[in-house]
Amino acid sequence: MPHTLIMTATPIPRTLAMTLYGDLDVSIIDDMPQKRLVKTIHCYDYDRERVFNFIYKEILNGYQVYIIYPIIGYSQKTNLKSLLIEYNKIIQSSILHKCRISILHGNMGYKSKIKSMNDFLNKKSDIMIATTAIEVGIHIPNVSVILIENSEQFGLSQLHQLRGRIGRNSINSYCILMTSKTISQKAKMRINTMKQMHNGFDIANVDLKIRGPGNFSGIEQSGMIKLKIANLYKDINILSLSKEAAHEYIMSKKN
Repeated sequence: MPHTLIMTATPIPRTLAMTLYGDLDVSIIDDMPQKRLVKTIHCYDYDRERVFNFIYKEILNGYQVYIIYPIIGYSQKTNLKSLLIEYNKIIQSSILHKCRISILHGNMGYKSKIKSMNDFLNKKSDIMIATTAIEVGIHIPNVSVILIENSEQFGLSQLHQLRGRIGRNSINSYCILMTSKTISQKAKMRINTMKQMHNGFDIANVDLKIRGPGNFSGIEQSGMIKLKIANLYKDINILSLSKEAAHEYIMSKKN
């Protein structure tokens, strides 16, 4: 019997790579939840008014919406859109000012967080403006849209987790990835991957190719390992077979 059971909802490159080298037995559930209807769309900042109009129509149809920001407040070190500043813009100068809005972020007190979540859960608010605090553990089937601002700044596993907050009912749902007009080639790869793929293991494989598995004996979560023989991304199948063969050989010697 195992002494340790490790579970992950979203495979990440480091975890995926370590299964090849660690003494782990791996079980995989790779079936998508039934009736999950999620479309992923890439939009630029100049599409914002059109996106907000679409969101407003979804709310008029009785659904709810998440809007996600990468940071809470203004920072001189970055030009990322912040939750507090953009919230003020929304309630002052967009069509969404007509909607009921809740806020959720890590600097709020416990009671404020609970009230905000309960208001949204009980449909007392139409929009939840949040940071990645809602990334896991949130199940609200009535949400039909998640808008992720500055999505070029998020990693694939995080985008996949955030997208998992919608499509929890048989309604058509939309993950809108908003970016600036100019983004890096790696960011484009991540956005295109999210548009084309929904399987977490396929996404993790792409993430492994882009970021690398990191340092197995250290703390780095990204970066390529310089193996003399194998390529950890291209040769993943044969590496898995090699691990199985080595395990069978060792067990035969023990017996």
